Amino acid sequence: MSLVEPAIPFDIATRVLHRDGMMLVINKPAGLAVHRGPKGGETLADHLDTLRFGLPNAPELAHRLDKDTSGCLVLGRHRKALADLGRAFAEGSVGKTYMAVVRGVPAQSEGRIELKLSKRSPQRGWWMQVDPRGQEAISEWRVLATAEGLAVLALSPLTGRTHQLRVHLDAIGHPILGDNIYGGASRLPGGPILHLHSRRVVIPQRQGRDKIRDPIDVSAPLPDHMRMTLERAGLDVAALEAAADAALFTRG
Repeated sequence: MSLVEPAIPFDIATRVLHRDGMMLVINKPAGLAVHRGPKGGETLADHLDTLRFGLPNAPELAHRLDKDTSGCLVLGRHRKALADLGRAFAEGSVGKTYMAVVRGVPAQSEGRIELKLSKRSPQRGWWMQVDPRGQEAISEWRVLATAEGLAVLALSPLTGRTHQLRVHLDAIGHPILGDNIYGGASRLPGGPILHLHSRRVVIPQRQGRDKIRDPIDVSAPLPDHMRMTLERAGLDVAALEAAADAALFTRG
């Protein structure tokens, strides 16, 4: 059962952060799955037709976010755009910055996690585990603030494995607040909501013949449940968002 559901009625068009002829970037709410699953229920696919904005076909996912992760999600508006975006994500040339609230305070101010990951079991194919025989997975992180036994991190997954940030942070002893799979949070309705947010994406554009094209740079505001946690801890949300946007991570 999802820990949070999007508001009903739900107008996805109000969550568009960027739109051009090639792509859309939307602010996906926590609790909305991007793909249909065996349990059914509302998904992003139910809303894609609303995002055609005059084009003959609905946009499609250029990458994915977990159901309970909020923030920047990139959609391609036609076949060529999807191919170009897919290539950029596969090559690691898309800059991705996440924000997370984790349990405990790391001993260092920043770090790099290099722990290979594999599926935990065939039956739970989307549950992952650290496995030295698994696929390469690299994440970088930086502490933005600490308060009340929690830390606010800026993170960048340099590879794109399922649940990568969630597994990596749990593996170093700092699970994400509200993680009901890897962090041991309550599974009951109304329990803690996952405090993981795709804050920023920086998408390169192909250079034109006569000029260099600036990348598409989009940020999504923190969701209400993360804002409330930070404000209760006496932290400045706007300052933390700005600090996350200023964090520089290795690419590739």
